[in-house]
Amino acid sequence: MIADLKFCKIGFFDDYVICNVNEGVTLCTKKNKEITVFLLNHFQNKPFVYITERIHSYSVDPSIYSHSSKVETLKGFAVVAFNYFAASSADYEKNFLEKPFEIFNETIAAEHWAKNLLKTV
Repeated sequence: MIADLKFCKIGFFDDYVICNVNEGVTLCTKKNKEITVFLLNHFQNKPFVYITERIHSYSVDPSIYSHSSKVETLKGFAVVAFNYFAASSADYEKNFLEKPFEIFNETIAAEHWAKNLLKTV
């Protein structure tokens, strides 16, 4: 299943999602809450991992991670960075999330990490 929000697309899998935020978006608290509500409605009380593919250039307000840290069923966060700038930004952002946060350069590696992480919770 793929959900098309106005500012991103979210692909749903059994226990993780892959999100692609649109070019030029600023991912702020309001948009983060919209994603979170959508994910919680889908997964209900089931643990899940959030994977974002940084295909496009967009901004992230690091304050969104304090809210995301409180989502009990969110067990981890992965960024698939396809360039140095995306990886560098993600490395800075990981300081704000109080959950496992990893950076990858391939989606398949992030998916494997998500599945292994969920085996331990």
